[in-house]
Amino acid sequence: MKIALVLGVLGCVVGSLGVALAADPPLKVGIIGLDTSHAIAFTKELNQPNPPPELAGCRVVAAYPKGSPDIVSSTGRVPAYTEQIQQLGVEIVDSIEELLRRVDCVLLETNDGRPHLEQALACFRAGKRTFIDKPIAASLADAIAIFEASRHYGCPTFSSSALRYGKQTEAVRAGAIGKVLRAETTSPASLEKTHPDLFWYGIHGVESLFTVMGTGCETVSRTTTPDGKILVTGEWVGGRVGIYREDKGYSGKAVGEKGEAPVGDYAGYRPLVAQIVRFFKTGQPPVAAEETLEICAFMEAADESKRRGGEPVELEEMFTRARPIAARRLAELNVTAP
Repeated sequence: MKIALVLGVLGCVVGSLGVALAADPPLKVGIIGLDTSHAIAFTKELNQPNPPPELAGCRVVAAYPKGSPDIVSSTGRVPAYTEQIQQLGVEIVDSIEELLRRVDCVLLETNDGRPHLEQALACFRAGKRTFIDKPIAASLADAIAIFEASRHYGCPTFSSSALRYGKQTEAVRAGAIGKVLRAETTSPASLEKTHPDLFWYGIHGVESLFTVMGTGCETVSRTTTPDGKILVTGEWVGGRVGIYREDKGYSGKAVGEKGEAPVGDYAGYRPLVAQIVRFFKTGQPPVAAEETLEICAFMEAADESKRRGGEPVELEEMFTRARPIAARRLAELNVTAP
C-alpha cells in the first residue's frame, strides 16, 4: 500500500510538472511604426495584466518608432506615442534589424503604406509572422509584391481593417441572410496625396463591403453624391452590386436571398487583435491574400474611373497593369517571385 501511495504521489508531481513544461511561453511581439494610435491600442490589449483567453500568449516587448518620413500627420505623432508605449513596458530599439533579433512576430503599424514592402521583406527574411495594418501598401503593385515575397520566404502575413470584424458584418459574412445580392457600406474617407484616394481611410468602408460581398468584383465606377462625397459602385459576378459611399460614420446595409441586415458596424479593436493573436500562434491568415488584393484593385480602379469621368473600369485591367510593376519591384529588392 505504501509503495502504491508513493507511486501515486510521484505520478501527480510528474503530471503537474508535465503540464507546467507543456505551457508555451508568451510570444514576443515587436512593433514597427509608432505613428498610429493602433500601436498603442493593440499594445494595451496584449499587455494587460490578465488578458482574456483570446488575447493571451502574446506580449509586445519592443518597438521601432520610425514610420513615414514625410507625412506630417504621421511623423508628428511619433514622440507622444513613443512615450506612451514605453509606459506600457515596451523597449524602444534603433532599427528594424535590432527589433527582429528580439521578437517572434511583428505588428507592422507604419501608417504610411509606401515603406511597407521593404519593411515586410525584412520580417519575412527573418522568418517572423507579420500582421500588416491598413493600408497594406500604397499601391496594388506593392501589395502583390508583398504577398509574392511572403510565399517566396514561406512566411505568412495578412492585412485587415478592424471594420472587417464588426458583429453585424461578421454575421452576414457567416450567412445570416444567405448569399448577399446587394450591399452598401460607408466610412469617412480623408485623403492623403501620397496614396490613392481610398487607401488612406476609405479602406475601412471598403473592407466592410468586401467582408459581406466576398471576391468576384469585375468593374468599378466612381462618381459623387449630391453633396460631393465619394460614391463607388462595384459590379460583381452574377449581377451582384456593392457600393461604397463616403460618410461621417461607419454603417451600411446588405440585402440577401433570405432578407436584409445592417452591416459596416465598428466593434472596437479587440476582435481584430484576437485574430492577430490566433494568426501569430497558428500561422494561418484569417483573410485570404486574394481578397486583400481585390480590395486594393477595387480602390485603384475607383481612382482610374475618376480620371476617366466615371467610366466603368475592369479590375483585371488594374491587375494586368500592376503585376509587371510588382515583378520589377521584387527584382530590385533581390527577390525572385515563385
